[in-house]
Amino acid sequence: MKSIVTVIGKDRPGIIAKVSTALAEHSVNIEDISQTLMQDNFTMLMLCDLKNATLSLKELKEEMVKVGQEIGVSIHVQHEDIFNAMHKI
Repeated sequence: MKSIVTVIGKDRPGIIAKVSTALAEHSVNIEDISQTLMQDNFTMLMLCDLKNATLSLKELKEEMVKVGQEIGVSIHVQHEDIFNAMHKI
């Protein structure tokens, strides 16, 4: 199963490191990543493979919300199919 992880917030050092470390600690593989700055706003979109994850999708969502709160950003985790369905034109 694959998921989309979105990270949005004010830019500061260590966001990518903290998010990617948290995912790696739960055996989540980052397959693709895109990040950009829009003025002082940090945005990141990650395609992740949960095949070997040590947490369920629900547990991973909860864990990443906590990580986001720790570093002052908003982190959302969605199943890839739901993300794709929401963004079809």
